Amino acid sequence: MGELRKAQILFERSLPYSGPMVIARARVVFRGLVQGVYFRAHCQRRAEQLGLLGCVRNLRDGTVEAVFEGERELIEDAIEWNVSHQPHARVEKVDIRWETPTGEFPGFEIRQ
Repeated sequence: MGELRKAQILFERSLPYSGPMVIARARVVFRGLVQGVYFRAHCQRRAEQLGLLGCVRNLRDGTVEAVFEGERELIEDAIEWNVSHQPHARVEKVDIRWETPTGEFPGFEIRQ
């Protein structure tokens, strides 16, 4: 997604409510060199920049799981950014499962 489209979406979010917003939810597992490289902190920062809700946590098998809720385009941007722009990680594979949004998250947090 281009920078102009991201800016447009963020601007539209700042306007008074004008109809239903399409909210999506993705559960994403990142595989590769993703633990011990500040992946969760960078993931959280990017999600917050995009206005997404959710959480990110390390899993015992060495992967990182993130749950994103928000506009689908912004979720896709967050996933792409984590795959290609994480400063110290090397993502080798991504598993994405689209789910029904729950609205359970007040922000985007790092979980243990």
